[in-house]
Amino acid sequence: MNLLEVSNLNLYIEGNEILNDISFEIPENEIYAIVGPNGAGKSSLAFTIMGLDGYNDVSGEILYKGESLKELNVGERAKKGITLAWQEPARFEGLTVRKFIKSASADGNEETVRDVIEKVGMDPDQYLDRAVDTGLSGGERKKIELASILAMEPELVLLDEPDSGIDVASLDRLFEGIRLLKDKGSTVILITHSSTALRQAEYAYLMCCGSIIDKGPVGKIGEYFEEECIPCDHPNVPKEEGGIGVDESRTTLQSGSD
Repeated sequence: MNLLEVSNLNLYIEGNEILNDISFEIPENEIYAIVGPNGAGKSSLAFTIMGLDGYNDVSGEILYKGESLKELNVGERAKKGITLAWQEPARFEGLTVRKFIKSASADGNEETVRDVIEKVGMDPDQYLDRAVDTGLSGGERKKIELASILAMEPELVLLDEPDSGIDVASLDRLFEGIRLLKDKGSTVILITHSSTALRQAEYAYLMCCGSIIDKGPVGKIGEYFEEECIPCDHPNVPKEEGGIGVDESRTTLQSGSD
């Protein structure tokens, strides 16, 4: 069964087309990837699914468990079990790691807080009383955010560039945490331009210039992405300001893609 179905989705910002006729499906309890070079529109797609302010001028349909999300705001979508982890984790002034995770936790138990922080490779006694917004590296904050998602137990997780800012030594633990999300019943969408992160998924959609141009097993999509893809002219830059917007002539592969 599909948890998420997106059909003929277009996004407009200040009258400019940012996403162009996006259609894809995400089944329950799988790890899928949306991959593409910088500027492809991947994050804009994630923000649109989440319903963030400024990403609401859309046409087409977004169905979650068979129900339309179009009339729901970001808070209402979150209550339905959808969450987004940012490329740059949010900062919360004065909040300790313990309180941050407890506030997200489905049960609020101290045992859960300690369990999830250990699962992402961090010592509870070393980190739980530290402030989230000061003295932590980007990689540490990203692992803490992942711990909070594990405690939350959402149904759909959108991870925007999950390995950005993570040191090589921490990558394996981060990816273990992502797989653990699936093991606990979550569906995960990796938003990435990293071949390393892409390989954590089973199936992938390839984006270019605001459109999905190919789909398939990670091996197939990863090979094309690594060998053929180049950075996109960012679709958020309107043509009249020197950008290209979404150029349909650049969104068709010559490889027999469906």
